[in-house]
Amino acid sequence: MKRESNVRYILRLSLTLLVITSVMAALLAGVNAVTAPIIAAQTAEKTRQAIAEVLPGVTGYSQIDFTDDTGLVTRVYRETLSSGGNRYAVEVAPAGFGGSITMMVGVDTDGSVLGVRVIDHSETAGLGAVAAADSAAGQAFRDGFLGQTGSVAVTKDGGTVDAITGATVTSRAVCQGVNAALACAAGLS
Repeated sequence: MKRESNVRYILRLSLTLLVITSVMAALLAGVNAVTAPIIAAQTAEKTRQAIAEVLPGVTGYSQIDFTDDTGLVTRVYRETLSSGGNRYAVEVAPAGFGGSITMMVGVDTDGSVLGVRVIDHSETAGLGAVAAADSAAGQAFRDGFLGQTGSVAVTKDGGTVDAITGATVTSRAVCQGVNAALACAAGLS
């Protein structure tokens, strides 16, 4: 029985691994090509729903260019009202306890918060996740921002927003996102 040389053995293993990884990469690319348009459509629908929630009665809007000093603002949508003013839906992504919290903040013509909607998060279930929950506690937390102007903060930090019990980091992150949205809208007005 003849033994294979070390060089041939390594070359054979390398080529086998190359073939396997190439096939898997092609399969993943195929799956991505099929699912990418579906994911994009779902993301666009989530964005549309979030804008409709934070800008009550919105009739039309357009994405606009913006300047952001905070690094938290990812997109801005403007609704031009027939009365002459502008309302904004500002997408922000502050860092929460479990990672980035993607949310939409509606800002009225007078610079006050019209609504807050959490679009995506990785916060702890039962604690920070309450900020996005369709529950009484989640709605109460988000409603705490309605009508706010200037700079918002949780009561623990001298503000007027009641923090979610056991989730101060998440509550502060949402406040940080709302502040970035208010500042961005003020800079556009």
